[in-house]
Amino acid sequence: MDRVPPPDAGFGLPQLNQRSREIFRQIVDSYLTTGEPVGSRNISKFLSAPLSPASVRNVMSDLEMLGLIHAPHTSAGRLPTELGLRFFVDAMLEVGEVSEDERRNIEAKVAGAGVGRSFEDVLGQASQLLSGLSRGAGVVVTSKQDARLKHIEFVQLEPQRALVVLVGEDGSVENRILPLPLGLPASALVEATNFLNAHIRGRTLEEVRAHIERARETARAELDTLTINLVEAGLASWGAGEGVERRLIVRGQANLLEDLKAIEDLERVRLLLGDLEGKKEVIELLGRAEKADGVRIFIGSENKLFSLSGSSMIAAPFRDGRQNIVGVVGVIGPTRLNYARVVPMVDYTAKVVGRLLGEG
Repeated sequence: MDRVPPPDAGFGLPQLNQRSREIFRQIVDSYLTTGEPVGSRNISKFLSAPLSPASVRNVMSDLEMLGLIHAPHTSAGRLPTELGLRFFVDAMLEVGEVSEDERRNIEAKVAGAGVGRSFEDVLGQASQLLSGLSRGAGVVVTSKQDARLKHIEFVQLEPQRALVVLVGEDGSVENRILPLPLGLPASALVEATNFLNAHIRGRTLEEVRAHIERARETARAELDTLTINLVEAGLASWGAGEGVERRLIVRGQANLLEDLKAIEDLERVRLLLGDLEGKKEVIELLGRAEKADGVRIFIGSENKLFSLSGSSMIAAPFRDGRQNIVGVVGVIGPTRLNYARVVPMVDYTAKVVGRLLGEG
């Protein structure tokens, strides 16, 4: 029978022979379906070519030497390791298509959330939808700069300090303290307020900055230099780039408590729920997915966030109308997520969210 060469023979993982790949796939498929170890006798029943349980055990021994599978207990069947899952995802995963019914369902639920409501509602629905489709936790991260604006107000507090109040279409209200140059007339605050309110409604903060930049000559004709500087200072007070505050939306954590197999599963989920409470760490991980062109998959201890819970995340970035990446949608759950199904779901949901953002 064919045997897998030992690791020290210059063997590369993608060089697994057909029989080894088939047996390895059976082990992974069984794990993703049941979460349970599978033994050689059961595997031998489902192979395309007849092979005795003893021959299957020989191949399993070689796969174990390569670090692709392991036995959780003595005399137990085998489970894929994190390395094995990574190899499976990178070299063997056959990603399915999103069916027409599923596409319509995603579009109806995500787009429907935006009818007469805020973009935050769209993001929340996208997270909830992915949670339901995957039976994991749906996650979304985005910056507050994508919120559509409704009104801005400059309110003088002291001779050299003003309060800048920004109201979003979603009802959110934020304010910043802005230093004023000595001797700035009160009329400049009124003019700056009126000018911005004539230009901001329905736009994001980033879009307003770009619009004001394009309309600079018009602004100079309408406003004096002090007022123009006040307008620019007011917009700048919300910061940009790396300093932008990030929003994290998580839905469906309760799904993670379903289908627990053993007390160690409960402990794993307890650790994962603790991970999800660590907003900064989750945002940082999703930020890594933001740098990708498509779907990113993080498995277990490949990332420090999941080093204890042994979880996985599937995430994809979404873009605004100018094709700038402005956020990420994804799913977090156990390592036995249905990757073939969830990957295209996450990818398509990200595209729907991006399209709605572009239309807005």
